[in-house]
Amino acid sequence: MMHHIAPRCTITLHNAPFMSSNLYIPKTCQHCGNLFTARTTVTKYCGDSCAKKAYKARKRKEKVDAALQETKANQEAQDSITVSADSLSNKDFLSITDASKLIGVSRWTIQRMIKRGQLKAVPFGRKHIVARHQIENLFN
Repeated sequence: MMHHIAPRCTITLHNAPFMSSNLYIPKTCQHCGNLFTARTTVTKYCGDSCAKKAYKARKRKEKVDAALQETKANQEAQDSITVSADSLSNKDFLSITDASKLIGVSRWTIQRMIKRGQLKAVPFGRKHIVARHQIENLFN
């Protein structure tokens, strides 16, 4: 890897006959930490290889952060499910949705059980309510 030795002054202006930059700014590479001479004010890396390595490191960090956020969101969802299961265990009467969550089946399974007569549900407005002891009797 070739690095330029920075001139003594901070910014040196050269008379160039073309439209190219005439700035020579001594900087430190943000990836490897070596000194280099930048030709623009926004240059961050000493060369293409350091820029590519920094890009890969940045993308890798973004993926790790995204995975950590996803893990955290899943953990919060699990915690909320645990809290809702605890709140269901205190109720004497359950909606069909709550009953399905309590025993871990779909709502449609509970509906079929009601239709077959395995569970008795009482209409309550637009909902049907199932007594908790009936669900417990299924397993006795």
